[in-house]
Amino acid sequence: MPACVRVLVIDDHPLFRRGVRQLMDLEGGFDVVGEASSGPEGIQLARELQPDLVLLDLNMEGMDGTEVLHALREGGCAAKVAMLTVSDQEQDLVAALRAGADGYLLKDTEPEELLTQLHQIVAGRLILTEGLSEHLARAMRRNDEPPAGNRPRFTPREKEVLDLIAEGWNNKQIARHLDLSEGTVKVHVKHLLKKLGLRSRLEAALWAVEHQP
Repeated sequence: MPACVRVLVIDDHPLFRRGVRQLMDLEGGFDVVGEASSGPEGIQLARELQPDLVLLDLNMEGMDGTEVLHALREGGCAAKVAMLTVSDQEQDLVAALRAGADGYLLKDTEPEELLTQLHQIVAGRLILTEGLSEHLARAMRRNDEPPAGNRPRFTPREKEVLDLIAEGWNNKQIARHLDLSEGTVKVHVKHLLKKLGLRSRLEAALWAVEHQP
């Protein structure tokens, strides 16, 4: 994790942006390098500033957070992106994760807990506000579960990688633990997602928790 995490805040509420900046100034370890009040402005600042972490509101006028996230990922933005929103709706959660979010956090989270979650996201963990995992699992069961009797077959190595994903490990940690190259781990993750018919590591982690013995 960087010594000081460079943060970009994209949110159309100025008071909220100010509150986030004040919270991070008090915490230390975070440096708010930019603020944007709209999606297009946020995309431009992300390109210019190359932050380590983007805090992204979901419900913004003109261009919502999911659209912004798609644009960031398509533009090659490598920053960790945490959706910070008031919405706890299943469809919003699933859409954000499929677009490439590294975390989905609610704005009413206690400040100390929020800072802890952001540190975990920067460290490579996939984080949801407590209580949202049940929403995601329910959405996955409804939309993504393979037909009964048609469960995917994993190689022993894929099973090891899946178990570690379920524990929140990132590719670099998995590679070190299994004595593999990071590129090899990425290939295993790609195969796992294809076999499961899923689009994100977090969905794979939730699938493992729900289905693995």
